[in-house]
Amino acid sequence: MDILFTVLVGVFGIGGCLIVLGSSIAMFRARDALSRINVFSPVTGLGMPMILVAAYVHSLWAEGFSVWRTFAAVVAFLALIAVSSVASNVLSRATFVSGSPVSRATVPNRLAYAKDPDEDSKLAAQAYREAKQAEREGKAKPHRDFYGEWR
Repeated sequence: MDILFTVLVGVFGIGGCLIVLGSSIAMFRARDALSRINVFSPVTGLGMPMILVAAYVHSLWAEGFSVWRTFAAVVAFLALIAVSSVASNVLSRATFVSGSPVSRATVPNRLAYAKDPDEDSKLAAQAYREAKQAEREGKAKPHRDFYGEWR
């Protein structure tokens, strides 16, 4: 039984930490605030709940079953899931409304009004191709990066 608990704690704990690490690295590579918020979602939606499950399984193994600890773990798990989805949505909209500079490859104006999903994907792909082509040819137009500096 000890091996089972050790494996469960290891899988959930290491898996959650790897998700947090991967999202942290991706945050440094994101070009604008909207992308950084999008990258943060897996941490709050999957990484932290996995770490919470690992902590609960460890306490179950070390101290035995407790109704209070189980209740606290379930409430924390549900709160992490609910808060992550609401927080990501609110932060994204607040960033968009604040006028924060965005990457040219990002098509943020789709938040302003509803469009056809097929048209959205075509426009996003076209903007991405044009930005990459301009970078390859050295014709990229100057733009403000996330920190407001001209690039």
